Amino acid sequence: MKVLKPRQPVPELEVDTLQGPWSLSEQTPDNFTMLVFYRGLHCPLCTKYLKELDRLSGDFSEIGVTVLVLSSDDKERALEAQLNWDLQNISLAYGVTTEQAQSWGLHRSAGRGKTSTGIEEPAEFSEPGLFLIRSDRTLYWSQVSTMPFARPLFREVLGALNFVLANNYPARGELV
Repeated sequence: MKVLKPRQPVPELEVDTLQGPWSLSEQTPDNFTMLVFYRGLHCPLCTKYLKELDRLSGDFSEIGVTVLVLSSDDKERALEAQLNWDLQNISLAYGVTTEQAQSWGLHRSAGRGKTSTGIEEPAEFSEPGLFLIRSDRTLYWSQVSTMPFARPLFREVLGALNFVLANNYPARGELV
């Protein structure tokens, strides 16, 4: 599995969103692009997590952070998540391939039937990951998980980014 390193270029990423095609190389954020990989429609924890991000999306925008939320779900499941979870302010990408997930160092899981919400897990899906990418397409910060639990809280990420921007704080963890 690939491990992305801070201050190094990240892989190109081209995906479809519910609004149309999206390419990382075409992004021009004032400060960062934040990629939030989630497990998919079947994940009950993703509902609460992404609702919080949706609520705070304007705060991220105010500090120059563009946000994209991604999963390996198909378009129909992504649309169902957007509608059922009432996500009005964030863009959802769908169809993340196994190869794309691996290039970003995401862990993958096999489906195990229906979740506590009664929704069937896909045959395979990616576990959560959060990536902050500078406008020069180098990695600033990443967090990758093997489980749906203990993800970074978006209010804390926002506070950290305010500190980072106010103090020109460098990316850390760059040593091999």
